[in-house]
Amino acid sequence: MNLKSLGLGGTALTSLAVLMSQGMYVTPAAAQSAREDAIIVTARKRTESLFETPAAISAFTPELLEDRNISNLDDVGKYVPNLTITRYGVGNTAQAAVFIRGIGLQDHIITTDPGVGVYLDGVYLGRQMGANLSLSNIERIEVLRGPQGTLYGRNTLGGAVNIITKKPGDEETATISVKGGTRGRVAADFYSNFAMSDQFAISTSGAFKRRNGVGDFLNLPSADKRVGEENEFSGRIVARWEPSATFSTLFSLDGMSAHNGLSPYTIGFDASIPAPDPNNIFDGSFPLLNASLLPANPDDNNTTVAGLDSTTNRTFGVSITSEWEASENLTAKVIASYRSSDYTGGLDDDATALRLSEFPENGNAQQSSLELQLNGQYGALDFVSGLYYFHEVGETESGPWVFSPFNTPGAVEGFGDFGFFDLNQTTDSYAAFTNVKYALSDRLSVGAGVRYSRDEKDADAQFPTFATRKFLSENFDAFTWDVNASYNVRDDVFVYGQIQRGYQTGGFPPRPFGGAAQFASFDKTTSTNFEVGAKGRMSDYLTLMVSGFWTNYNDLALPFSDTTAGGGFVTIIANAGKSRSRGVEVEGSLYLSDNFSINGSIGYMDAEIRRVDPGTIGIALGDTPALTPDLTFSIAPKITMPLENGDTVTFNADYSYRGSMFGQSINRASEKLKSRGLTGFSLDYQSTEGGWTLGLYGENIFNKVYDQGRLQQAGFVGIVRSNDRSEFGIRLKKRFGG
Repeated sequence: MNLKSLGLGGTALTSLAVLMSQGMYVTPAAAQSAREDAIIVTARKRTESLFETPAAISAFTPELLEDRNISNLDDVGKYVPNLTITRYGVGNTAQAAVFIRGIGLQDHIITTDPGVGVYLDGVYLGRQMGANLSLSNIERIEVLRGPQGTLYGRNTLGGAVNIITKKPGDEETATISVKGGTRGRVAADFYSNFAMSDQFAISTSGAFKRRNGVGDFLNLPSADKRVGEENEFSGRIVARWEPSATFSTLFSLDGMSAHNGLSPYTIGFDASIPAPDPNNIFDGSFPLLNASLLPANPDDNNTTVAGLDSTTNRTFGVSITSEWEASENLTAKVIASYRSSDYTGGLDDDATALRLSEFPENGNAQQSSLELQLNGQYGALDFVSGLYYFHEVGETESGPWVFSPFNTPGAVEGFGDFGFFDLNQTTDSYAAFTNVKYALSDRLSVGAGVRYSRDEKDADAQFPTFATRKFLSENFDAFTWDVNASYNVRDDVFVYGQIQRGYQTGGFPPRPFGGAAQFASFDKTTSTNFEVGAKGRMSDYLTLMVSGFWTNYNDLALPFSDTTAGGGFVTIIANAGKSRSRGVEVEGSLYLSDNFSINGSIGYMDAEIRRVDPGTIGIALGDTPALTPDLTFSIAPKITMPLENGDTVTFNADYSYRGSMFGQSINRASEKLKSRGLTGFSLDYQSTEGGWTLGLYGENIFNKVYDQGRLQQAGFVGIVRSNDRSEFGIRLKKRFGG
């Protein structure tokens, strides 16, 4: 891809070298002192500066989240190189399928695991449904790119996303924010953080947001929601108890409830899709389906099935984190958690009034985890070690569903009126790990780590094509490791190199409609990543982080969906032999004057399947893995204008770009998602003495509508359209204390 095709001339390309990441905005005059205020991250489960950590990390501060109008995890995906976050899952916008460097698994059903791990205050979120978290009360977000198998274990093959919330007692403050805008946008949130005594502090937060839909359900006059409508409540309470200087306990309780409209969905037709056979109604295609049956507005929906107009998602979590400084050199840490989630959703796949293919769905999962850490520092030696246990029970149910002619009321004699299926899975995971860092000199440090992981899965399923319920059990295990070295060239400038081993557990297919023989396990995936990079404050005017990587994957798990196998929408996951991903990432900030800075990122990636094992369905040699654009890009200028009375006016603009990619790893033209670029801005007046900020904002100001997912089905392509439409509004934030 040519950057000039994006309308970027020489000046912009020069600015592009500056690029983004850590979200710190300081003037050149303050750059010297800012060296002492560099962003601190905990990506390696120890406290380090962003620059000295030998890994590719993007870090988002609260200021950067506000500048970019980032309100949920999906928004973060617009500004990190080689990161894509998309949502196809049963039309439910609570899903977040995270892909980093071409690695992820977008299916949300309980028998599949994500390829990128999402963590909330150190607790792993096992499911994609519900992972599109609303972001309030945030201290920092860290996006780790590349396999994280040693410290984070399974299902971090592509990387990990750490969401770290503010801790009680960090500051005495309270804030209230309200927002109103076009499309009926109304949002409000509050946050308080107070010390009740020298030993006890508490913080509370709550949020509400709603927005009108973008389309109507034309054949459902009593529809519960409009297409794309948003309604969500969330809250969190955290208490911190420090009875002594060497012991502390953090208790947190959080919950969220969302009742939204179905994601915008339509279908398309493409010459590359084989025409339906009108003489064979059992070939998994629909001869009666044609474009004239679709609504004129693709945001409208023609379904006649009540209940498919809305989706729900509810989550609840509780965690306890205790730390004990056993000695001057050793610290013990315990993280215990319980989380539950449940959802409803579903798609009328044919998007018409015909009863051809409708699949309502609901699911739930309950997980508990326990992590024990022993960490220490002895002179030049720094180590992190621990034991980990994870337990999850979940189920997915669908019905009554229709798939013509097998399950259509009265269509064919001898076939049932409706279909039902369910899958259940129990997972137990165990791990032991250690990671060591050693300073060979004041400038050179080396590190290494190893982890053993074992996953035990028991699953059962009942589909209409199964004679009886089928039960499966599989165990997966792996040793993962990493080695790294970091050299401090000067001041805050570091170069590093690392080799990482990653692991994603195997599992079971989500939709084996074709018969019990298809309900068979797929194997684990392993990866080896080679990476070099440089990062730091190159001058008083420029911070820069550059990384280059080459990753080899063995037995990469890839899904293949088909409707011609009979009986329903069949999704099989197979291991595709070998694949490779290589690329370059650049992030940074340029401070052109005391009041003007440019922040941005660029990622280029070349990923392809290098070997296809015999019997692998659909995937071809040379195909690009799903949801893997070759180019990702963002740029964001910021102007700060101090006023004579001490107040400040700040203007932010941002542009993010994602190149074209395929909805599946089968590179069919009908499933190719076009490139898209999104533009936003914010203009804020901050009263220093009054503690309030009043601002205007604009998101996706040119109303770019793009495809979130494309999936070839029975003679057509199912298309989930974007829901983040143009929005303009006003926001007010008031701060008390602090």
